Amino acid sequence: MPAATPADIRTSIAKGTLAPVYLLLGDDEAEIARLAGEIASVVEDELRAFNMERIYAGEKGGTPASIVESARQLPMMGDRRVVIVLRGERLLKPRRRGKTVEEGDGEDADGEPPSDLDVLTAYVENPSASTTLVLTASDLDKTRKAGKAIVKHATLVECWGLKTEKNPRYLDLRATARVAEQLVRKAVAESGQQIDQAAARLVAERAGADIVRLRGDIERLMLYAAGKPKITLADAQEVVSAETAQDNWAVTNAIQNRNPAEALRQLALALDAGAVPFMILGQLAWFVRDKLSNTDPRRIPAAIEALFRTDLDLKSSGGDPRVLLERLVVELCGGTRRG
Repeated sequence: MPAATPADIRTSIAKGTLAPVYLLLGDDEAEIARLAGEIASVVEDELRAFNMERIYAGEKGGTPASIVESARQLPMMGDRRVVIVLRGERLLKPRRRGKTVEEGDGEDADGEPPSDLDVLTAYVENPSASTTLVLTASDLDKTRKAGKAIVKHATLVECWGLKTEKNPRYLDLRATARVAEQLVRKAVAESGQQIDQAAARLVAERAGADIVRLRGDIERLMLYAAGKPKITLADAQEVVSAETAQDNWAVTNAIQNRNPAEALRQLALALDAGAVPFMILGQLAWFVRDKLSNTDPRRIPAAIEALFRTDLDLKSSGGDPRVLLERLVVELCGGTRRG
């Protein structure tokens, strides 16, 4: 089925035209939880004990068979039953041979041996008309039968927060910061308050592309400034630590200062913390385009050539991503090319 946005789903809820199966996929747990809750709201309050069920995948009562059994039940004294499966990645991105199966690995779907997921695959292909099954997951193995069936038959809603996909090849930091600032302003407005532009920008910039960090900072800011008619820059500075900002921009700051040792150290910290190589590359491209061109234009030709080469190497698996980024960082600092 075609993908849908959270706004599309909310429109369907308002019209009463829910799909039989949804997959809410992404790392924006707050948005996924909110959307799942809004879908569950179609069940009348007095009937929720009978017609709404939350199941934690992989736990007791959270097997594929249990999920399908719940979804096959007819609604009681109502016309719709809603079943919400939480932590669906435990089933949909399973571990095999001691490691998580990455997309592109493993057997072909036609050669898969029978598994517990077959019953869920069969249900997704032929769901109950009176039930809305909501699968929530942070990841999905699209190479397996169950994953392929869900992608084909379910309504997919991707919730990656400030990103457009799980591992974007490029990240427009200016556009990301604008979206983040809009989220800050929206949360403040919903609380009946105002916020200084500098304060909203500070919270947005320090979150980078991390939606979890942004939502956490917004929540702390709202608690700190509760009751104040207007949130100031000083309020934001009290809530958002300087350490957070250093984490986000330490690599580019070190490059600007031509300090390869510090840049490599900060790059290692970022990668060890789970940063995506293509996101780091996007940040470095932004630095070259928007910062270096103004401060030291003589470094631009070599920097662009290094960025282009690294981008090609990453896309073609031309080396270990960590090594490729380390080489790029050294070159951007003005050092000699390595390897």
